[in-house]
Amino acid sequence: MRIVTRELPRLERAKFATHLRALDAGDRRLRFGIVLADAAIDEYVARVDFARDVVFGVFDDRLQLAGAAHLARADAHAELGVSVLPAHRGRGIGAALVSRSHGHARNWGIGALFMHCLAENGTMVHLARKQGMRVVAESGEADARLELPPASPASIAQALFDERLGLFDYALKSQFDVARRLILAGVLTVPPLSPPKAAPPPKS
Repeated sequence: MRIVTRELPRLERAKFATHLRALDAGDRRLRFGIVLADAAIDEYVARVDFARDVVFGVFDDRLQLAGAAHLARADAHAELGVSVLPAHRGRGIGAALVSRSHGHARNWGIGALFMHCLAENGTMVHLARKQGMRVVAESGEADARLELPPASPASIAQALFDERLGLFDYALKSQFDVARRLILAGVLTVPPLSPPKAAPPPKS
């Protein structure tokens, strides 16, 4: 099953903060290199420049962020940070976010994509290597670098397709979530399934 990613607009900044605050102390350390308190996470999210950077997300069936990637743009490179909530790991969400970010950074026309994490963060090191990034580990930290080729018509078309798919996926999940809430509130009822009709007896 394909993991669908969607770009978050600035109006969904709070969803990104809620996702990061849901990480426990150990996961916060792996994501940021140190254990950030909730207030520090809120400050980090508040500084995200949605006009320059991009945040990609994978939403679950209840429209909660299961995983998120912050792609921060500099003049000649971009830096990527990825997080996935424990209940949603092992499904390829992290790989989908890294791949989407890779393509987006390429279309920016910059030269390289960077990832920095603790060397003990085996999951991120694995994802970086799987994406073709060169990983250098030293003094308990790991730096991954990927030289990016120039954008192409195919890479731009792929990005447009991925975003349209992400918007469609979110709209569909929104409709299901509204229906679920109405059913739980007793406003909407689901008609019982009719028993199957018996087959007519064979003609003699």
